[in-house]
Amino acid sequence: MYFKQIIFVALLSLFTILSCKKEEKYQSTALITGPDLRECICCGGYFIEIKDSTYNFDTIPASLGIDLSDVTFPVAVKLDWQHDRKCGDIRYINITRIKRQ
Repeated sequence: MYFKQIIFVALLSLFTILSCKKEEKYQSTALITGPDLRECICCGGYFIEIKDSTYNFDTIPASLGIDLSDVTFPVAVKLDWQHDRKCGDIRYINITRIKRQ
């Protein structure tokens, strides 16, 4: 009987450990505030606020699963990103992974 209890506890522990899923951490939290509708040579894309800075990005790759064509702004997100380019005072980023909050 004692052996059955040990096996039961071991199996229960094993299933508990295997069913746990570690939450993936993202580099930043951000707020996509809307499209950049200014008419200048460097303008376009979308505004995104990360910490105390505002950046622009051109698009979110379709493979990442967020479509901004029919959302209500602002959109809270978690994301991984990299600096892309700078045009005048406008700083662009590339989004490598993103998820709505």
